[in-house]
Amino acid sequence: MANLLATLRPQPGAPATPAPPPPIPRERAREDLPPTAERTQAASRTLVVGREIVLSGEISACDRLVVEGTVKANIRDCREIAIAEGGLFTGSASVETAEISGRFEGELSVSGRLMIRASGKVSASVRYREIEAARSPAPSAASRRRPPRAK
Repeated sequence: MANLLATLRPQPGAPATPAPPPPIPRERAREDLPPTAERTQAASRTLVVGREIVLSGEISACDRLVVEGTVKANIRDCREIAIAEGGLFTGSASVETAEISGRFEGELSVSGRLMIRASGKVSASVRYREIEAARSPAPSAASRRRPPRAK
């Protein structure tokens, strides 16, 4: 037992606690990340507005906006919007793709594919290149198919 206590006690002149390792310089910390992790981190600019949360304002420069609660905003420079069942988006959005399972009210411009699920409701002025809509009651939207771009 005395030997055990002797090994647990610090030796004379030794620090009571070990010194923490030196911090890694920020430049080197980035280099240590594998390229795929760095790209994934940069490419995953996702904003999720959870259930029972209300967000209002301007949203820009996100790759993906997921609406589970309520968003009252104008979106620009965003690639994708997904409105979950029970989610509500009010405002204007200009995106590449949109998937609507909840409600969209306002103005929507989709440069690529617009997907409206059976539970989705759109009360908006809508522009799109391509649309996929599940069978549901008639949509209440003024929609226009965007003509293909001339090459």
